[in-house]
Amino acid sequence: MSESSPLFVASDIHGHYDALVESLRGRGLVDEDAKWTGGPARLWILGDLFDRGEEGVAVVRLLRRLAGQAAAEGGHVDTLIGNHEVLLLGSRRFGDVAFTDVDGQDRQFLHWWVLNGGFEDELGDLTDDEVRWLETRRVLHVADKVLLVHADTESYLGYGRSEEAVNSAVRKIMAGDEPEEWWQLFRELTRRHEFMGPDGPMRVRGMLRAFGGEELVHGHSTIPDTTELEPSQVTQARRYCDGLVLNVDGGVYQGGKCLVVRLN
Repeated sequence: MSESSPLFVASDIHGHYDALVESLRGRGLVDEDAKWTGGPARLWILGDLFDRGEEGVAVVRLLRRLAGQAAAEGGHVDTLIGNHEVLLLGSRRFGDVAFTDVDGQDRQFLHWWVLNGGFEDELGDLTDDEVRWLETRRVLHVADKVLLVHADTESYLGYGRSEEAVNSAVRKIMAGDEPEEWWQLFRELTRRHEFMGPDGPMRVRGMLRAFGGEELVHGHSTIPDTTELEPSQVTQARRYCDGLVLNVDGGVYQGGKCLVVRLN
């Protein structure tokens, strides 16, 4: 796996297994049987595998299978943690246990997860091994001078000032049993649109200084929600913020495409 191998990203699959497979096939990364055909290519999903569509568990199993197949050919397949992973895993860990957030509000993970489009049978369908795998994914990663994150927010800086520090801080939270810390992580990963205003370029440059990279790529906020476009009109990723940022979330759950974007 070298820096010269093709680098692809997709984001916010939201349980839409068929849409993901179709887009991967269109990029030559999988065949008719959804087996890896990408050779040494690298594929990163930027989080939100679950909710709003019913096949989140199938998406996890696909990615883990592809990860093994890609590794055998010198490629790489992995996913970042998005806010919906924190919500789902928090629901599995804490269920309807009541706790108080930092603002003094009463919260329950399960209640919020269902409100956000979760399907309760998926909690039971995930194996313990799959849960452990999800809980140990990264929340950000730098590849080929590209900073990959789930959400269009600078809140990652609150967990550390290097890729390693942030990922290790989040792993520690997700290995722990403090619902308040899990909830705060969910909230931080739910913030959005922080790169769209006049302060956007300054915020992004702060992120790139801390974590590395020359541009930032995210999902989380759909392209239809941040432009005048209808979901059916979105055919490619959206570059904005003085060219520093690329949004790859086509809004699949809104009826848009699951974009699989080649970065290099």
